[in-house]
Amino acid sequence: MKLLILGATGQTGQLLVRQALDQGHVVKAVVRTPSKLTIQHDNLKVVKANIFSAESLVEHFNEQDAIMSCLGFPMSIFSDVTGYTESIEAVALAMREAKVTRLIAMTSWYTKPETAQEASWTIRWVLIPLIRKLLINMDEMENYLNNDCQDLRWTVVRPPGLQNAPKTDKEILTHEGYFVPGPDGIPIGNSVTRGDVARFMLSLIEEDSWVKKAVAMITK
Repeated sequence: MKLLILGATGQTGQLLVRQALDQGHVVKAVVRTPSKLTIQHDNLKVVKANIFSAESLVEHFNEQDAIMSCLGFPMSIFSDVTGYTESIEAVALAMREAKVTRLIAMTSWYTKPETAQEASWTIRWVLIPLIRKLLINMDEMENYLNNDCQDLRWTVVRPPGLQNAPKTDKEILTHEGYFVPGPDGIPIGNSVTRGDVARFMLSLIEEDSWVKKAVAMITK
């Protein structure tokens, strides 16, 4: 398939690019700084574009089978995070103009911070306050997809904390919610490898069960 990957220079994005190429897909990586992506492959094309501009994106979206986003944005102590919503609005518009309908985008567990009530003390009282602005903007992006993009076949993938490690052969557990609970309702674990997130995202390309839904995932 022809896959366009946003956020391809990030740690998860690079693993997604490599796995997609290994699976035989033709990959177009849309990046802000092409020199940061050092992967070379006959089936990889790296292009520069403005992720906040539909006009800049649409020429690259043409003839793609799916758009995959590992975009991430930095925290700001003094201002709100807006990158997730600003980029997804441009992406959605470009998808419509290019007549591409499939979107798989990554956010996080606990995009509604109040859903972390059963998480560990460290997550509730240290991590969540630290990244609250990121989670709020991720939640705003999810709401935008749910409320304004019902014409698109989107899926939001919510992983927990990310380990900088390749994929494993572990079983992937999923849940339609803000975390993956065990039988007692307590979140199962608190981290997953970036490689396994990429592996799961690729498994969704031709999978319809999570279309127009957000899915939390972790490995067993």
